[in-house]
Amino acid sequence: MIQSDNQNQIASTEIVKELCTCNGLSYDRIDLEGSSVRSLEMFFSGYPRIVGLSHFPNLTRLVLVRQAIQEISDLQYCMVLKELWVAECCLTKIDGLQRCALLQKLYLYCNMISTIENLEKLTKLEVVWLNGNQIREIEGLSTLQKLKDVNLAGNLIGKIGYRLDPSANIEKLNLSGNRISSFKEITNLARLPRLVDLCLNDPQYNPNPVCLLCNYATHVLYHIPQLQRLDTYDVSSKQIKELAETMVMKKVMFYNMRIKSAQRQLNEELEKLKERKHKLQKLPEDRIKHFSYNIKNLERELVDLQASGKIQASKAISSQNLSCEKSDEEAESPDETPEESSLEQWFMHKLEALKRRVNFWSKKLEEVEAVYQGEVKKKKKASSLAVQFLLTELETVGNIRFEEGSPSDAWFNSCYELILSRFCALDFKTHGITGVKVNRVIRVHNRILRLKFEEKFQHFLDKEDLNEFLNYRKMLEYLFYVSPPDVPLKKQQLVQILEDGFQEVKKPGSEGGVQLSNSLSICECPRIEYLQKQARSKGDSDDTFRRGKLIIAKVFLGQSTPAHDGEPIVRARYPNANSVYRSGKTSQNTPSTTASSGVADQQEKSKSSEVCSSLDSKNCDCNLRQCEWFVFDHELVLPEYIVEFEYITLVKVEPLFSSLSNVTGEEGRRNSAGFVLSRDLQRDDEVLSMKPIIKPKPKIVCLDEKTVLAVAKANIYSQIMILNLHGNRLSKLRDISKLTGLRKLIISFNEFTCLDDVYHLPNLEYFDASHNHVITLEGIRGLNKLKYLDLSWNQLKKAGEEIGVLRKHTPMVLSLDIRHNPWHKPASVRLSVIGQLRALTHLDGLLITEDEAAAAIQFMADSKITQVSLVENSRTDQDRLRILSILPQAVILTQISQNKVDVFQNNWPSRITVLNLDGQHLSRISGLEKLENLRWASFSNNNLTKIEGLDTCQNLEELTVDGNCITTLEGISKLCKLTRLSANNNHLTSLERNIFDNLSHLHYLSLENNRITSLAGLQKAYALIELYISNNYVSSNQEIYQLKGLNNLVILDMYGNLIVWKQDNYRLFVIFHIASLKALDGTAVEAAETENAKDLFGGKLNADMVAERLGHSNFSKMQELNWTASMIRMVDLAPADQFKNITSVNLQNNNLTSFSGLIYLPNIKVLCLNYNHIESIVPRQKVSNHLTNRQLLYQKVTSSGYGQSSKGNKDTGGNESLAPIMESLEVLHLGYNGIASLASLQISRLKNLKFLFLQGNEISQIEGLDGLQLLQELVLDHNRLKAIHENSFAKQSCLVALHLEENRLRELNNLHCLVKLQKLFLGLNRIQELSELEKLDCLPCIKELSIYGNPVSRKICHRPLLVFHLPNLQVLDGVTVTPEERARAEVHLLEQQVFPLANSPIDCGFPVLQTTFPKPCPLKIANVNLNAGISYLYGGDFIVPHSVDELVGSESVKVPLSGKKSKNSAQGVCNPRSIHAEVAIRQVRAASANLPAHGAPQSGPSRTT
Repeated sequence: MIQSDNQNQIASTEIVKELCTCNGLSYDRIDLEGSSVRSLEMFFSGYPRIVGLSHFPNLTRLVLVRQAIQEISDLQYCMVLKELWVAECCLTKIDGLQRCALLQKLYLYCNMISTIENLEKLTKLEVVWLNGNQIREIEGLSTLQKLKDVNLAGNLIGKIGYRLDPSANIEKLNLSGNRISSFKEITNLARLPRLVDLCLNDPQYNPNPVCLLCNYATHVLYHIPQLQRLDTYDVSSKQIKELAETMVMKKVMFYNMRIKSAQRQLNEELEKLKERKHKLQKLPEDRIKHFSYNIKNLERELVDLQASGKIQASKAISSQNLSCEKSDEEAESPDETPEESSLEQWFMHKLEALKRRVNFWSKKLEEVEAVYQGEVKKKKKASSLAVQFLLTELETVGNIRFEEGSPSDAWFNSCYELILSRFCALDFKTHGITGVKVNRVIRVHNRILRLKFEEKFQHFLDKEDLNEFLNYRKMLEYLFYVSPPDVPLKKQQLVQILEDGFQEVKKPGSEGGVQLSNSLSICECPRIEYLQKQARSKGDSDDTFRRGKLIIAKVFLGQSTPAHDGEPIVRARYPNANSVYRSGKTSQNTPSTTASSGVADQQEKSKSSEVCSSLDSKNCDCNLRQCEWFVFDHELVLPEYIVEFEYITLVKVEPLFSSLSNVTGEEGRRNSAGFVLSRDLQRDDEVLSMKPIIKPKPKIVCLDEKTVLAVAKANIYSQIMILNLHGNRLSKLRDISKLTGLRKLIISFNEFTCLDDVYHLPNLEYFDASHNHVITLEGIRGLNKLKYLDLSWNQLKKAGEEIGVLRKHTPMVLSLDIRHNPWHKPASVRLSVIGQLRALTHLDGLLITEDEAAAAIQFMADSKITQVSLVENSRTDQDRLRILSILPQAVILTQISQNKVDVFQNNWPSRITVLNLDGQHLSRISGLEKLENLRWASFSNNNLTKIEGLDTCQNLEELTVDGNCITTLEGISKLCKLTRLSANNNHLTSLERNIFDNLSHLHYLSLENNRITSLAGLQKAYALIELYISNNYVSSNQEIYQLKGLNNLVILDMYGNLIVWKQDNYRLFVIFHIASLKALDGTAVEAAETENAKDLFGGKLNADMVAERLGHSNFSKMQELNWTASMIRMVDLAPADQFKNITSVNLQNNNLTSFSGLIYLPNIKVLCLNYNHIESIVPRQKVSNHLTNRQLLYQKVTSSGYGQSSKGNKDTGGNESLAPIMESLEVLHLGYNGIASLASLQISRLKNLKFLFLQGNEISQIEGLDGLQLLQELVLDHNRLKAIHENSFAKQSCLVALHLEENRLRELNNLHCLVKLQKLFLGLNRIQELSELEKLDCLPCIKELSIYGNPVSRKICHRPLLVFHLPNLQVLDGVTVTPEERARAEVHLLEQQVFPLANSPIDCGFPVLQTTFPKPCPLKIANVNLNAGISYLYGGDFIVPHSVDELVGSESVKVPLSGKKSKNSAQGVCNPRSIHAEVAIRQVRAASANLPAHGAPQSGPSRTT
């Protein structure tokens, strides 16, 4: 032992020496220098265990990589260690770090660690790398709140859960190479507010299965918006985050729409059930009313007989049918006593029989109600499952989908045949089942589970040799999941299996195995037996087993082994098996043999199915094939189908609520509860015909004093104590309050709608107002002694209001009957009544127990908002939870968040941001004045009648008040930050106009299942994106116009409103008028629908649209019609007389192809049709064999010119024969219409047109203007004109302004007809030659000219030449022509004329030494040498032409301009003219008359001074 210790010491010494050597330390001086060492490193080998660290007490960094270290030791000496690396070693456990309290960085990657443990005391840790280990769960990090960098990549982690929540400072997290497969797990990371770098698919590791799913990146970026890097990629761009959020919001909206469609479908089915219930209850109700009426008649008659003291003989009564009028003077004789006694017995006997019939029919009512509630429960259950499926699709971003099957789907029929082939009628014979019928098949598309299944299956295939490949293929089975019989397959479990597989499914005795079977009897018989046993113990109907659900799974059985008898099936007992099977004999105690067959064997032929489905089969061998399996690996079981079925039984039970069934059942046939047999009706007749028969009394319609006294058989009011007014037609009780002594009042079976006449009856104790039409108790007061009150069979609805009246004015009532009233919230009425009427002992004929009274008191206490309820149902979250759900945010946060309010903090109510008070039976909202920061609130399923008490909650963003009795939305008008409002299932009748004006952020509004008739209040809800208003009372198409201004509206649901059936082509009508819609009534708007809507309603401007905009139909005062950008294609303002005062019309930016109905408006002066598609003034004829009615109308109108065109004639003479139209029109704008031909436009028919604007078209030829002889201004800018033809302006002598800019003109011909033209705009054309500008001489009145942008405008001389030759020109190219400029231009022209242009380098008007004259002619005027004077400016050699007339003429004579283009004409720059040039030119003009014809040349220049 000592020797062994010595050897270890020697080995440790060698290890320490190696450590010192690798770190440059001397082992001999380690005691002296060790305390100064701060960092040690060892790589690859030489350090098999951690030893020798006692020599380095101040060590702060230790790096050990690729060593054979199996445990962490010797670190107790390193108290200040801050960074530790033990990587790529052989560690199996985290231990030995307890003394390293200052440790900040821990790197233990690439070891064999399976559990995160013993890190609790390392609270300063910031970096933990445990990647490349065998860790299965995230744990042991709850105390490490300073963690910033966590690397758990390359492990076996499948779930995240809440394990990282305490480490809220994590900034970088790597979970790549694990087994995370669910988006829900990633959502848990959203609770790490500082997480900026996340890796789930690091290139160094395999991706998590979740990374292979669709929309993975979108899901992550939406839920963790603060991320800067994802899977090593930079995702910090704002555009990326916005794109992800937009995609998610679209999905949420889509699924919200689908869920609402499912809920709407449920409401429709429930409404049908309700209608059916009313039909079924009508007979029992009528019978009850009839019998009750007779009972009260008999009771009244009996009371009268008893009160009279004298009764007629039995014989007389029988013969006279018991006359109601009795004589008060008749004395009672002893001889009549037997007769009287017999008569009284008749009364009592018949009363008892009538009451028995009432009880019978009341029981029938209860049966119908019970069956109805059962049907409602089934419908809600099915709908809830459908909604849950949709929510699952949303939460998994479409990676799990549920597809509803139909008989047209091959897979539906395959499932149906599979069920039939695996059903054996003999196995179900004992239960009376003869067959099975499949009602519904749902296909499950789970991409997550399928990837796992295929990966595992492929793993098996890869291990097998090629010759065994087909064997594994045959081991694929479709089997039924066997659920425990005592645990029905409820929604939550079903959804969990379909979403996560069978991993959580465990059964006692079969741990580790998923139980499956190929037989329906193995799956179902235990369940049926269990349900029948339960039904017998409770005395209920034993047919609850008739309907069931099955999960059909795709299973890979692999190596399957028979089970050992009598032993529990545990994986440890079958180490080499993938599955274990057990024959039907073992599982069902029926003779069978073990069999295992493939899919083809299980799906038998129809012949086999028929044999197995027959009870008469003596030789059925189904039990030979029946078997059950236990598959150990749940990932090899893939749920693919859900089948809902029902059994066919021997005894045919007709359901009460089937569409074809009648309330009257057939004799001898088994009927479900609620049916009535013909013998029951016969028994009714027998009872009614029993003696005595009461003679009907005359009906009292109006009550006066005389009638009251007669009925009460009294002389004065004060004597009346009992007043029985049963069975009359009274609707008022005038002066009833004068009967101060009245104790009993009966007014049953009358026509009262209110009881406001019943007041101040201080002695009234009994009041029967049953079987009337009372809708309110408002008005009842002063009944302080009332003890019995019957209000049954009326129309009372508002329980809160009515109970309030009774509590205030009938405080002593002991017995109250309020049955058979259509209460809004019937479920809570009883407890509410008992809780408020404390003196009550009987309610609805039942004794109120102490427990019930206590429950009612608690119910009332819970129905008020208290501090306790606030604290319990509130949260303090500051951020909206990013979760894929359509539930209200208040509901989500109260379910998930743990941030409850701390009542010990100051001003704790102001910290509340979330409040969920659903289902609290609240009658009003109060006590929220201090909740100033409330952002999300829900008050659904209460008894609220209005929205109140929220005025101080100015930060409220989301409000849900579904399932209340709210009649108005007035209380939300001040909630300016509201973005979502849901008020479904209330009693709203209208939307007040000003409520939504201030809600500028409201983008979601749901008002389904109300009574709204108008949408006028939504006109200014401009931010609305989603509007759900189905199942209301909207009936007019005018209401759709109220939504036209909602340009952001994407989803609209109006299903169930009257307009859906009343309006022809309703869907296209709505799609057309609300162009932004993407979905309508739960169905996406297709592109084809949009086009069809345009074709059907496309831009038809009619009187209805005008009236909708104006708000009235009085068009006679209209002078202007402005309707731009409305996609109008047609104008049909009929009758035209109503619009005769319109003088100005603006229809820019529409889709008009003609003037349409505008031609019938007689007084239009200004018409603006820019940006349309005008082809002709009147519609052009379409190529069609059949003309429409409108086309026929155009043909009949002689002035329309419909279909007529110039037959290829370029001139406009073809239109001259057409009659003028719109003779008042003076100004016409047709810019940007794509017009190519003026001739086909028929513009000449507008004879009085003065201003015509045709800019921005495709006109290539000016034609068809002959009829516009009064035209003063014509705009043809931005067209395709190349030339002006001879007849273009032949008759436009009045034209004052002509715009031809931005065309392709090269020549300026044929302008001579425009003698009055003052403005001409030719900019941006292609005029190149100066000779073209000469042609403007024919425009004597031109004052403004524009030629900028033409090639000729680059010649510097063009401006002075134009200025000189157009004497009236005032503006040229936007620049005013001044007298000084005109003078300079004249000088310039003079110079240009004297010295012809030459090919000089700079062609700017400066001549070279060259002349075209044979002899120069020097000129000297008044001692001034002209040659010298001009040469001062232009050069040394200046020669005057032969004739001065050629040089300078008078101002009225035009100087021709040069037509030759110089090579470098655009390069010269004009020098400024000096005053000397102006003086010289004046001298030339003054002396021009004395110039000789031929001058002699002068040599030598001279200058005058």
